[in-house]
Amino acid sequence: MQNNNIIETTRSVSGKIIRLTLKQWFHITESHDYMAGNIDNIMETVNSPDYIVKGLKDELIALKYYPTTNLGEKYCVVVYKENKDGFIITSFFTSKPETIKKGGVVWQK
Repeated sequence: MQNNNIIETTRSVSGKIIRLTLKQWFHITESHDYMAGNIDNIMETVNSPDYIVKGLKDELIALKYYPTTNLGEKYCVVVYKENKDGFIITSFFTSKPETIKKGGVVWQK
């Protein structure tokens, strides 16, 4: 894995280093253009989430409530892996976190 395209890193609640690569940042902002300018929210959501939900495969899904975003009141959702090379897969805002919590909450603040 090339490390020269890492644009941010943070620690997950379990202490693993999770990175955001340029490739994934492009994926996030191409799929959800409103996420541009929200890197700090994404990294904070991984580092200090309100909930972590188990994904369908090995991924984890962090959710954090923000009373104010560029879209108003939203939850930031970050899908990431916590393997030896922890990384963010995607991120988006939602106003319906209960649909994501169906995977089962594995950690709560």
